[in-house]
Amino acid sequence: MTSWSARRVALTGRVYGMTQIRVHQPTSATAPGRAGGVAHLLRHLGEMALAMIAGMLLLAPVWSLVAEPSGLAGLLDRPEVAALVMATNMTAGMTVWMRYRRHSWSACAGMAAAMYVPFLMLLAPYRAGLLDGEAMMLGGHLLMVPAMVLVALRHRHEPPAATPRRGRLVAALLRRWPTGLALLMTIELWVSPTVFGPWTLLVLPAGYLIIGGYRRRLRGPGVLARQLGGLVAWSALALVAAAAGGRAAAWLVALGWLGHAVWDVVHHRRDEVVPRGYAEWCGVLDVIVGVTIILALLTT
Repeated sequence: MTSWSARRVALTGRVYGMTQIRVHQPTSATAPGRAGGVAHLLRHLGEMALAMIAGMLLLAPVWSLVAEPSGLAGLLDRPEVAALVMATNMTAGMTVWMRYRRHSWSACAGMAAAMYVPFLMLLAPYRAGLLDGEAMMLGGHLLMVPAMVLVALRHRHEPPAATPRRGRLVAALLRRWPTGLALLMTIELWVSPTVFGPWTLLVLPAGYLIIGGYRRRLRGPGVLARQLGGLVAWSALALVAAAAGGRAAAWLVALGWLGHAVWDVVHHRRDEVVPRGYAEWCGVLDVIVGVTIILALLTT
């Protein structure tokens, strides 16, 4: 991934992180005969989507690190190669999780086919000039969704996967999943530190206002005033950074992200406005973005 893609990953995660995602654990009311139910299907697809994202975030930097010294970086920029590399990354993450959940190898192979076949189907029209690279990538992702659903439906009557035994390390990682998610999302920033633009600072207070409004947690004494004060403060910092430009702007942006990490810690301790998981994820992400911006400034 390029520096631009690293910024996109962090900011996209920041925006989508405003939506709470819960994976419900199966309860005693879920009987084996209901393994093909809608809830079971949605839970399975949700797990697959998260595993695919984890695979992309973890493995994309590995391809770059291997390709650059060998002079193959340009090859990864070709749309057909990028599509197959992405399918490989998603398949790897998904297969690891499915085997951890003790799904059959047949189900794993079906999901792997759902990753590759859509792109392979579109390679011929792409090579014939009927599709450009962006259309091929978009079409492959759109076709991937029904393909995954078909595979999940095919295996819906299999007995539910047995709950895997969790060691202490796995249990600790599951408790700290917001931190793990933030680390996954920012791997590329450590490999290629980059400077975010001043206007990215506006996303920081917006997340709290949107989530707090949705959860109706802005009604306490002074809560809304503090959130609006934060919006004014980070908006003013963004304006100053945009007016300053150059390295001064970059330093201000770094301080803005690091400053918001303190904001996250306070809200995490108070359990105020946003869920504590969001505050934890947000705080780790903010620290990493701020530190990597400083690293980018010190190394250029």
